[in-house]
Amino acid sequence: MERRRSGQVRAALRRIWPQTLAGRMLATQLLIVSIVFVGVGALSVAQQGAGVTDREVRRARQVAEQVTQEPGVRQVLGPQGEAWMSQAQAALESGRTLSDSAGVYLARADGTVVASAADQPLRRVPRTEAFDGRSFLGGDGDDADASTVMAMAPVIVPGSLEPAGVVAVTRPSHSVWDDLAAITPNLLTYLGLAGLIGVVGSLLLARRVKRQTLGLEPREIAGLVEQREAVLHGIKEGLLAVDLTGRVTLINDEAATLLSIPQAGAVGHSLSELGADRPLLALFPRRGALRSGPTVTVTDEPEVSSVDRVLLVRGRLVTANVMPVRQQGRLVGHVATLRDRTELLELQRDLDVTRATTDSLRAQAHEFSNRMHVVAGLIALEEYADVTDYIRHITADEAELTARVGTAVADPAVAAMLMAKSRQAAERGIALDLDDDTHLARLDGDLSTDLNTILGNLVDNALDAVPEVSGRVRVALTGPDDGSVRLVVHDNGPGVAADDMSTLFVRGWSTKKTEPGGSRGIGLALVRMVCTKRGGEVSVSNDDGAVFTVDLPTA
Repeated sequence: MERRRSGQVRAALRRIWPQTLAGRMLATQLLIVSIVFVGVGALSVAQQGAGVTDREVRRARQVAEQVTQEPGVRQVLGPQGEAWMSQAQAALESGRTLSDSAGVYLARADGTVVASAADQPLRRVPRTEAFDGRSFLGGDGDDADASTVMAMAPVIVPGSLEPAGVVAVTRPSHSVWDDLAAITPNLLTYLGLAGLIGVVGSLLLARRVKRQTLGLEPREIAGLVEQREAVLHGIKEGLLAVDLTGRVTLINDEAATLLSIPQAGAVGHSLSELGADRPLLALFPRRGALRSGPTVTVTDEPEVSSVDRVLLVRGRLVTANVMPVRQQGRLVGHVATLRDRTELLELQRDLDVTRATTDSLRAQAHEFSNRMHVVAGLIALEEYADVTDYIRHITADEAELTARVGTAVADPAVAAMLMAKSRQAAERGIALDLDDDTHLARLDGDLSTDLNTILGNLVDNALDAVPEVSGRVRVALTGPDDGSVRLVVHDNGPGVAADDMSTLFVRGWSTKKTEPGGSRGIGLALVRMVCTKRGGEVSVSNDDGAVFTVDLPTA
């Protein structure tokens, strides 16, 4: 029941309270102005009431001191007091009339009133320090009206040093409501002016805020922020935005995973502080920045734009698209969308193995067809002895290739890859030789697959790099020695230019023309990725052609 009642109260308040930004700001401003003026008014009333009371008390003391100086007042308390009573009474009446006091009393040392000038005389006055010879300022005791104040002055009889009595004066004290009524016109005037200024200021401020928020209400802005966060962290692609000084301004979950950088606390830190790899740092070159306190002035703002740029980041192949971000025509940073191509390239690795096998079978079929044509021709010519010699010759060549590869390479998958590439090379008129020092033991399944991927891509690149007919490719395989396998592929092609050495494995480098929609330049990137995943390394040098050296740990 209590919960339902509180819910009803909140619903009622929501209906009463304005829902628009301008309305809320206006209502809040008016509420603040009202609270401030109520507080100021209460303080003013309290201060004015205290000042009025203080003035009335001091005025009462002044009247009391003046009355004590009258001869009749002092003598009436002496031995011949009865003779001076009329003069004393006249002095009391004069003091009350001239000062507009509520009452003036003359009392003996025991507090008994002997003479008074008041509408409602007191029988006794309260005992205060005035009976000891000091003036008294304060209230007038229990018998008096609470709306009055009292002051007392001691009366000294001629010929005596001790007070013979006191003169007490009471004056009316204004109430809080009287003071409030007195200042209400001014208070209402000030409140009205302040309210008018607050209304105008609130409307102007609300108008400015609405302009800056594109006319959206707070709940709409909150909804957009929530929707933006949900979209950013829900999309499959990575999203990374940096400013012109290289500091991260936005990053979603997928980007943090792809780049292996922490998402929590990443905003506001530079990529180098987050431990980003060099290819990612090169994607967002930093501009010259001049710091002056907390302000950063950026100089030299050329745009950076990249389309489908391939990066090797922490063992992953990532495709990045970088676009500049402008705000009101001014460059403020760059945003990159990131896609993971690792799985795609692993699939392509498996397809490369299948393609190599298919090419080998096609080459064998083509070669077998040619040989069958030769055999059929010799039989038709009834050259049976030549048929026998020809069959013996081709059988010996095939047996020699199989024996040579099978003896040096114990792993069947790698041996099959070498034989397939040998047939492809022979079909193109290129010599594919196996180095005499080659000795490869049988490998486990994962290492064999990875080595086949690297071997196939490097041999394909070598076959494409060397000239046909006079081309020569030499392959050397050793291991596992000291826990690693080494592969060396040496061709007699033009080699690798010095300028391309640093970007050979990173940017999808290729010397071949790429057709629209093609995928050139990913073979070497795939080689680098496989090596990095296994903790190995790949290097390239020039020695009458390109020499690629790969070391793969067996673990």
